Amino acid sequence: MSDINEMNAGPRWYVAHTYSGYENKVKMNLEKIVENRGMGHLIFDVRIPVETIVESDGGVEREIESKIFPSYVLVKMIMTDESWHVVRNIRGVTGFVGPGSKPVPLTDEEAAAIISEEVVQSTAQTVAIGDMVDIVEGIFAGYSGKLSEISADGTEVTVIVSTVGRDMPINLDVKHVRRSAAM
Repeated sequence: MSDINEMNAGPRWYVAHTYSGYENKVKMNLEKIVENRGMGHLIFDVRIPVETIVESDGGVEREIESKIFPSYVLVKMIMTDESWHVVRNIRGVTGFVGPGSKPVPLTDEEAAAIISEEVVQSTAQTVAIGDMVDIVEGIFAGYSGKLSEISADGTEVTVIVSTVGRDMPINLDVKHVRRSAAM
């Protein structure tokens, strides 16, 4: 691995591949090793890119963190034989992203895009097209119907409600419906 020292270009972001579900363990172990061995001059930061998703089930909303790139951990480090060896030999790490055993750093633009993506929030609804839903807010509260459409941005839905012998499409905000308990 002596060619690693030759490619050293200062601190760069590298991507380490891990076993599925080992991302947090790898991050904790790497941070502990950096602290215990005094390697802060070689390994600067360890991140698991996540996004906060607001999940809504009717009127109840909760925030959950979801990994943007499952099985990958970002490491900002100066690539040397020593730092390569430390990261590569942490339990759960299968290797670095790059051809063969040669790690390839992210470009500054790629790293900035991934790190800024971590703050993005999205909304996940626990309903899908075809579900029977109850309308819980608004002038149609108390009605039930079949979900026929979800807007591209996931904020609005169309529910087909049967009333007075006719099917009537109703456009609603997604937070005004919840999956019907009696399906």
